Amino acid sequence: MAIDEAKLQQLIGKMLGEVGAAMGIGLVLLGDKFGLYKALAAAGPLTSAELASRTGTAARYVREWAAAQAAAGYINFDPATERFSISPEQALILADENGPAFFPAMFEIAAAAARDLPKLEVAFRTGGGVGWHEHDPCLFRGTERFFRPGYATHLVSEWIPALEGVREKLERGAHVADVGCGHGASTMLLAKAFPNSQFSGFDYHEPSLVRARELAREAGVADRITFQRASAKEFPGTYDLVAFFDCLHDMGDPVGVAAHVKSTLKSDGTWMIVEPFAGDRMADNLNPIGRIFYSASTQICVPASLSEEVGLALGTQAGETKLREVILSGGFSRVRRATATPFNLVLEARP
Repeated sequence: MAIDEAKLQQLIGKMLGEVGAAMGIGLVLLGDKFGLYKALAAAGPLTSAELASRTGTAARYVREWAAAQAAAGYINFDPATERFSISPEQALILADENGPAFFPAMFEIAAAAARDLPKLEVAFRTGGGVGWHEHDPCLFRGTERFFRPGYATHLVSEWIPALEGVREKLERGAHVADVGCGHGASTMLLAKAFPNSQFSGFDYHEPSLVRARELAREAGVADRITFQRASAKEFPGTYDLVAFFDCLHDMGDPVGVAAHVKSTLKSDGTWMIVEPFAGDRMADNLNPIGRIFYSASTQICVPASLSEEVGLALGTQAGETKLREVILSGGFSRVRRATATPFNLVLEARP
C-alpha cells in the first residue's frame, strides 16, 4: 500500500503529543503531591529555585519539572526574568482542588491503570476480570478527588431538583442509601445540604469506607451518616431514595442489582442512577470524552464487572437505551431521563 506522507506526518505529530502527555503523568502527580502548582498560584512568578524553596523540594529537580510543565503549556515561563507563573485558567485546572475543573485527580486514575497493567494483560488473555479492590490505591483516591467537584457543582442544585418530589422529601427528612459510595463524597454533599435526613453509604471495599468515615468526621456530618460494608445486591434497609453514582456499569449483575434496589425502596421511593454520558451507538461516542471513558472502561470498569457473577460488562459507554433495559428488567415500571451534563446522564427509576 502506498503511504500518504502528509497523513503519516500528521499521525507522527499526534503521537509525539501523546507520548509527551503519557510521560507527563508522573510529573503532574509530583506537582500535585508537593504543592508546586498551588505555590505558583499563591506566590508566582517564581524562579525554579524559589519554587523549590517554598515547597521543600530539591531545586535541580524542580527546574527540570518546571521546564517540562512550561513545554506542555501547563505553566508559563518568562525568559527575560527566568521565572515561572501560572495563569488563573491553569490554576483552576491544576491547583484548585475544590474547583469544577480539577484534573490532577484524573492523572491519578491514569497512573493506577498503568501500574495495574500486568493484571490487565492476564485478563486480556483469559477473559477474566480485575476486581475494583485489586487496583492500586491511587485509583480510589483519584476517583474521589476527580468526581467530587462535578458532584459539588450539580448534585444538590440540579440533579436532586430534577427528580420528582425528592428534594421536598429530603428537606422534611428522608432515609437515603448511597450505594457504591467509595470515599463518600456524594454522601457527604447530600448530608450537608439536607440536615433533616439520614444517610447510609454502602460499599464492598472496606479501605474506602474507613476513609469515608474519617472524611465524614472532618466534615461534621458523621452524626447523620453511617458507612457499612455491603454489596449492591445485599445492602439492607428501606429507603425513600437510593442513589448510584457512576458505578452501576461496574457491577457484574446490574439486573440483579436493580431487583434488589427495588426491594429496598418504599412504594413511593426513587432510584437515582448517575452514569457517564454516552450515546447508544459507538459511533456517537468517538470523541475526546468518549476516548477517556472507553479507556477507563477497558482498564477498570469492564474488568471489574467480569470479576463478578454474571459479568454483564456494561462498560462506561452503555448508553441510555441499554441502561433502561437493565433497570426495567430488574422490575421497575418507570424510567426517565431526569437531566444530563456533557459528562453524566441522570436517570430516575420508580417501582
